[in-house]
Amino acid sequence: MLLQMKNIQKSIGITDILRDVSFIIEEKEKAALVGVNGAGKTSIFRLITGVWQADEGELIRASGTRLGYLPQIAEADAQEEMDAPSPTQTLYDVLDAVFAPLKKVENEMRTLEQNMASQNGEALQQTMARYDKLTQRFTEEGGFESSSRVRGVLRGLGFADERWMQPFGQLSGGEKTRAMLGRLLLERADLLLLDEPTNHLDIESVAWLEEYLRNFAGAVLLISHDRYFMDKVVTKTIEIENKTSFVYNGNYTTFAKQKAANREIAEKQYREQQKVIKHHEKAIQTIRSFSTEAAIIRAKSREKLLDKMERVEKPTALPNTMRLRLVPSIKSGHDVLSIEDLTFTFDDADVPLFENISFELKKGDKAAIIGPNGIGKTTLLKILMGEAQATGGRFREGVNVKSGYYDQAQQRLDENKTLFEELSDTYPKLTNTEIRGVLAAFMFIGDDVFKPISTLSGGERGRVALAKITLAGANFLVLDEPTNHLDLFSKELLEEAIRKFEGTVLYISHDRYFINHTATQILELSPDGLTKYYGNYDKYVEKKQALTLDAQNEAPVLEKVEVTQKMDYISRKEQQAAERKLKAQITRIEAEISDTEEAIANCDAKLLDDKISRDAQAAAEVFHEKTELEQKLVVLLEEWEEAHV
Repeated sequence: MLLQMKNIQKSIGITDILRDVSFIIEEKEKAALVGVNGAGKTSIFRLITGVWQADEGELIRASGTRLGYLPQIAEADAQEEMDAPSPTQTLYDVLDAVFAPLKKVENEMRTLEQNMASQNGEALQQTMARYDKLTQRFTEEGGFESSSRVRGVLRGLGFADERWMQPFGQLSGGEKTRAMLGRLLLERADLLLLDEPTNHLDIESVAWLEEYLRNFAGAVLLISHDRYFMDKVVTKTIEIENKTSFVYNGNYTTFAKQKAANREIAEKQYREQQKVIKHHEKAIQTIRSFSTEAAIIRAKSREKLLDKMERVEKPTALPNTMRLRLVPSIKSGHDVLSIEDLTFTFDDADVPLFENISFELKKGDKAAIIGPNGIGKTTLLKILMGEAQATGGRFREGVNVKSGYYDQAQQRLDENKTLFEELSDTYPKLTNTEIRGVLAAFMFIGDDVFKPISTLSGGERGRVALAKITLAGANFLVLDEPTNHLDLFSKELLEEAIRKFEGTVLYISHDRYFINHTATQILELSPDGLTKYYGNYDKYVEKKQALTLDAQNEAPVLEKVEVTQKMDYISRKEQQAAERKLKAQITRIEAEISDTEEAIANCDAKLLDDKISRDAQAAAEVFHEKTELEQKLVVLLEEWEEAHV
């Protein structure tokens, strides 16, 4: 055991931050803290690092445990908070400084080598003994691999070779955070505390970090909104909800399924028991109304039965989340968007940002645009929305296409207006009650609706923009990083809304989990142009790996478009076969659900039977049977939902 928190409580003034938080981190374990924004995740890191002290409970760290901590910080505070190096120090030297103690060892080894050339006898023996000792330490602590490790981390985190000699002070806030993450990874920590480590990383760098952390010799406790990243790295998920901790073994997806199943079972058990209790209470009241001695005895017997009943605790309320539903006001035609040879070049540039981009979108397509930062993804969307002008090619929208645009920078929101004014001015036909209702669905209640747009956080701005999109009634959604600043629960609601959306969606995202659960095709934008892959993100990765493997095996060289078209044909055939299999599976599940619901109804009828309700053992047996059937129903419903994803 490296770390244990036992019944930790923490308050600031009269406000409880944490109550009864308990969990253990074992050696080499990879764990994640999850919960809505403000749940107390970062507060736990502050307690572990000693910045805060717990009011009650016990925090135990194994003797000699070395912590490495990457906080989530504002860019303006980056240098102060992370104890950043001198602004004049190069990027390479910032990371290489981790090995400063080994550099001293190496320098002493060089000095001893020179001394041995002129020594003999006992002096030589002593020098050689010291040299052997230093060599062993240098080898065990990775001195010979230090340079290659620094280079590997810099490249893995997306720093091009030509930038290694750039002064640290010239880096952006995001780049400084990346550099400090790199330095942290090179340190020999027993436990890494990482607060949003994938911020400022592109998809390739995040994939590299996943592999690095999986192979990391120490333990990791991380906070992240990147669910795909957590799925790849963690084996334990610690949820902070209502200021209390709940521990689940497994990655994020396992946690999410288990939490949903547990809650469904708990809510059903509570509701059903409440029905039984009310039935008994009503029966007791009726029996007492007879006012006979026998009736009083029977009533008391029932009261004892109620007292002995083991009560199911009422599930705690879920944190507030937004409510999101996307409904087109009109239906578009089958052809939604056609782009032919689209090219864009900045006025002062010699080389196009991108050129000869061509693709089509049909009604119902959910297409994700991916690619490295700076490749032109946002510019492409701005051209489609009329906010930028292409320098070549053309595009056209189909019949009855009505667009809704989510701008990553939220520049379409008026800084001088309040939330209420932003919606009322955009949709003047809405009543005050309707506007308040929409804003309440996105967690703006009471006086929150009169907040100026200029005072909103990134997450709040995102929710306002989503609220406007729901009112627009668009059938073609164009979204630029829609999951930025959203908490995990809000991301899941957006995913569900997009999956159920009957229109067409084109979006940019670095959130691979979001892409995996919403996309029907991937549009990869690269310096070589645009390539379309049918399927979600996992399918895209499979196809990319297959193409790489073909190249490594020196397979016949085909044009990229031909290879992709062939794989798309195969993918469509596979998809058709899978759809037929899925349809049969859904039919089977629905039949089982119907049978199970009928069996539950029979149990309900038995519990209402006066003869059974008077027999405690018979009632308990029926209730046990009913509970097992409800658990089976939860599993079946979960299978049914997964089959419809």
